Amino acid sequence: MPPDATGLIHHADGRARCWWAGTDATYVAYHDTEWGMPEHDGRALYEKLILDGFQAGLSWITILRRRDAFRRAFAGFDPEAIARFDETDVERLMGDTGIIRNRAKIVGTVAGARAFLRIEESGPGFSRFLWDFVEGSPIQGEATSRTEILTETEVSRRMAKALKAEGFSFCGPVIVHAFMQAVGMVNDHLVGCHRHAPCAALSR
Repeated sequence: MPPDATGLIHHADGRARCWWAGTDATYVAYHDTEWGMPEHDGRALYEKLILDGFQAGLSWITILRRRDAFRRAFAGFDPEAIARFDETDVERLMGDTGIIRNRAKIVGTVAGARAFLRIEESGPGFSRFLWDFVEGSPIQGEATSRTEILTETEVSRRMAKALKAEGFSFCGPVIVHAFMQAVGMVNDHLVGCHRHAPCAALSR
């Protein structure tokens, strides 16, 4: 079931979806129920940012299929718990075949948890810290073709720089833009996708 010239896939259920959803049931469900939905929970945002960092060099479906294993390995992505991880925990995670065993990314997850806690303690919180980059309201994309979808923006570059300054890693502007799309800071469903209008309505 190839996408049409604009990048829409027309599935058997009569709905048009963004090309990247493909036909994998897990990916289609993620596209329909999560991607582009405005997320304001700080811990959920931390989890997604970390998982996007683990995706670097891989496909998102690889991470999505292992998400439950990641949650088990990383204490449900509880930043307070992860911030206490030590070298013993790093070695444990390096032996966990359910996750992506990359030492730099594992160590970066621990550093990111500590950065999360610092931001939570020193200001309005992690969610507000991130959402302030879009002035608290999702940017509404108007792309009618996949060729119009950007991979990074000035906003994602600024957010990436700020996150790195706080102690996060694996958060370059391309990864951060993908993160922003996924958590609804940018509504980049194609206009013809059946999820574009519902996601736009959530920002009003």
